[in-house]
Amino acid sequence: MVKKKDFSAGLPDPTPLIEDIISKYPRKVAKKRAKAMIANTPDEDQEIQANVRTIPGIITQRGCTYAGCKGVVLGPTRDIINLVHGPIGCSFYAWLTRRNQTRPETPTDENYMMYAFSTDMQDENIVFGGEVKLKQAIREAFELFKPKAIGVFSTCPVGLIGDDVHAVSREMKEELGINIFGFSCEGYRGVSQSAGHHIANNQVFKNVVGLNDRPRKSKFQLNLLGEYNIGGDAFELEALFEEVGIELISTFSGNSTIKSMEYAHTVDLNIVMCHRSINYIAEMMEEKYGIPWIKANFIGSEATAKTLRKIGEFFDDAELTAKIEEVIARESAKVKEVMDAIKPKTEGKLAMMFVGGSRAHHYQELFKELGVTTVSAGYEFAHRDDYEGRKVIPNIKIDADTRNIEEITVTKTENPELWREDLVEKKAALEKKGYEFSDYEGMMPEMTKNSLVIDDISHLETEKLIEFYKPDIFCAGIKEKYVVQKSGVPLKQLHSYDYGGPYTAFGGAINFFKEMERMLVTDVWKLVDTPWKSEPEIVGSMTINA
Repeated sequence: MVKKKDFSAGLPDPTPLIEDIISKYPRKVAKKRAKAMIANTPDEDQEIQANVRTIPGIITQRGCTYAGCKGVVLGPTRDIINLVHGPIGCSFYAWLTRRNQTRPETPTDENYMMYAFSTDMQDENIVFGGEVKLKQAIREAFELFKPKAIGVFSTCPVGLIGDDVHAVSREMKEELGINIFGFSCEGYRGVSQSAGHHIANNQVFKNVVGLNDRPRKSKFQLNLLGEYNIGGDAFELEALFEEVGIELISTFSGNSTIKSMEYAHTVDLNIVMCHRSINYIAEMMEEKYGIPWIKANFIGSEATAKTLRKIGEFFDDAELTAKIEEVIARESAKVKEVMDAIKPKTEGKLAMMFVGGSRAHHYQELFKELGVTTVSAGYEFAHRDDYEGRKVIPNIKIDADTRNIEEITVTKTENPELWREDLVEKKAALEKKGYEFSDYEGMMPEMTKNSLVIDDISHLETEKLIEFYKPDIFCAGIKEKYVVQKSGVPLKQLHSYDYGGPYTAFGGAINFFKEMERMLVTDVWKLVDTPWKSEPEIVGSMTINA
């Protein structure tokens, strides 16, 4: 049984823990990993190493570039055929593995999410090339389904043998008369999923956004960026927007359609949930169309209320503001009733979370509402600005891995009807009043003093953290789930929710509180002995420090 620690008087300085961890590594590895571990001091500017190559053999949480492109950004979009050019395993890996849900408006609407489309490359295709097979697959998909769009995704062997998915896409687009475009998202192209997000943003913006216009139907229109409808999260937000009177034009990309993305440029405001995966499109839409963006967080009751009020302040409409306050008052009362019943059972508990995107940051809000302290957190595929805030972007060095990603030049649209000068002026006026646009303060400034921040955590580091902090719950992904639980600590997946959810907005907060009650109050974990109690640690020494 894990003996829990009491940190009610404040978290201890984790520097000795950091030193103990890095002492297990060879000299060069230790030097590199030390830069990725920070004893957090929220009122100081601290630099963390992020978005660099994982050390081989360290057992990382990370996924590949292809996974970030196809599996994350385009995977939840239902009316496009996502055709994977590569071995069948790659297509299967990114096929509904993130529990992205969708809800077509009618039973006859296009929905291809339940299918896994692949060229199923074999040895002969690797030797002689796979472009012919790719063309055949595109034709077959078109004949069977008659889609309006097909996306073609490169995998590692495609990049190695030189198949040109872009040339094939252009040729087949001309032949079939539908929108077909490719993604150079070979798994090795970047250091993590983050490169795939960037590549997907670029291609969607170039090939989809702005293709069609749509007459304005409502007074308040916005896009929701970086929400992937895991466990039905987007459904909660759609209902929330509808009730307060805001029209959600397009989501990138939970419960989404390519059709809605085509006229996503007709909105008044973009709100960004997952900063890392989607901020590129937000910036490009502002550059081309003049549409401003703000950072949003709908994880937690207080965070949801704060975001709704910020949206209301942007639109500056008395009726909208009154409706927002009405919904906040009603729903917050429901959340408080559940929270007050559960918090006495969870207060003082300890949490750790190492998740991708902004989740390791956002979910600290939910735990805080339950009185749970986050002692350590980090991201899988973050950049420095996700930790330290966007203020550091000018100081981030562009390395060779980042140069593998196409940088597209975006300029102001030449169509005066599409350029939103009114929004440019509105942004300037609001900024004079202190309203923040295009900003994200990062995770570290909002974390507790002496909390331990680690980027791209390894299995060794995970075990050492559990041994030191003895947390009550660990939040991560499926790769870590059973290793952590063998240590006598429950693990909550925040990538796929373990069949739970939704966890966004007010109703999602209630769902999360009830699930945490089940996980944190149960006595079953007291029956699990931690490995270090009965099994000695095997420690080796290096004769040569490489």
